[in-house]
Amino acid sequence: MTHIAHSCGVVPSHDAPSLGRYGSSIAARLQDAFHFPALNTSVAEARRRVLARLREWGIDEVACDDAQLVVSELFTNAVRHTDSDKVSCQLRLSGAHLRIEVADQGHTSTEPRARCSGADEESGRGLLLVGALSKAWGVRPDDDGRGRVVWADLPHGRLPL
Repeated sequence: MTHIAHSCGVVPSHDAPSLGRYGSSIAARLQDAFHFPALNTSVAEARRRVLARLREWGIDEVACDDAQLVVSELFTNAVRHTDSDKVSCQLRLSGAHLRIEVADQGHTSTEPRARCSGADEESGRGLLLVGALSKAWGVRPDDDGRGRVVWADLPHGRLPL
């Protein structure tokens, strides 16, 4: 697949492998998946679920805050810009990276992309935030080819046990 350069210089990687195939056996145990109805109220539920799971895994507070923001932005985009019935999220730890994947059911002809918003615009900066907080992010088709998965890899630290 080709890489598409987006405005503001944010370039997602479309062909990055899923960490689940390459993660260590320890990281394979540190994963979570959930879905919620594609409603605005589900965004806060997704944030709470992510925070609870990452705290359970002993992830540092900065990474917890960043992950909540990324999930919020990706969930919001899936709710607002697709006609999905549900939005799914998967979290996986692999080494010093946290992979967040948010999947929608598609039904839209445009691909998520970062853009520069004007100072007077109320929205449009979400993927710029995702790009700023993550080591890498991108978009790929979901497993059945109808929807899409937007993913982000975030650095994290584990708190001492």
